[in-house]
Amino acid sequence: MMLHNRVRSLSAILVASAVFAFSSPVFAQDVTESHLKAARAAVAAIHATDPFDNILPQAAAALEQQLIQKNPDMQELIGKTITDKAMALASRRADLEKEAALAYAKVFSEKELNDIAAFYSSDSGKKLLDSGPTVTRDLVKAADIWQNGLARDLAQQVGETLAAAAKANAPAAPADATAPADGAAPAGGDGPADNTQN
Repeated sequence: MMLHNRVRSLSAILVASAVFAFSSPVFAQDVTESHLKAARAAVAAIHATDPFDNILPQAAAALEQQLIQKNPDMQELIGKTITDKAMALASRRADLEKEAALAYAKVFSEKELNDIAAFYSSDSGKKLLDSGPTVTRDLVKAADIWQNGLARDLAQQVGETLAAAAKANAPAAPADATAPADGAAPAGGDGPADNTQN
């Protein structure tokens, strides 16, 4: 299952790269060399392609495992061959860097890319990249607590308002038949006779 997911991920990335490569020549002609250089600097500064570092090693490991299961007697040759071929393919990482630079150049101006590269190459920018995941994790925890408190208080306040409105709109309760008000005759007309004389 894991091998299947890896192969699917690798295939999706390769297809996306191929589509982008075929669709970008016209755009590539519009990008100046200095614009592309700024984009490459920004991509490097923000480590935009770092998440893809493990694609080739994972694909090689998955292929090696698959082939050794089928041909256990060729384990040494399979391992050496895959290592050699993977090393030869490693140079194609430059293709990904180029595509990443073109993608950023399509969205950001040369000046914006230079600003991005300058900031993320600074101590503050590097710290943001390094500490950002920790800060984000803490922020998510704080947001969860805040959300729960907000939902609780909203439900409580709305409940109190609705209860008060229901109480105010409730019809007056009828008088208790077993306890008549002072001077009132009890139900059934069996009250004491009027002793007043004309």
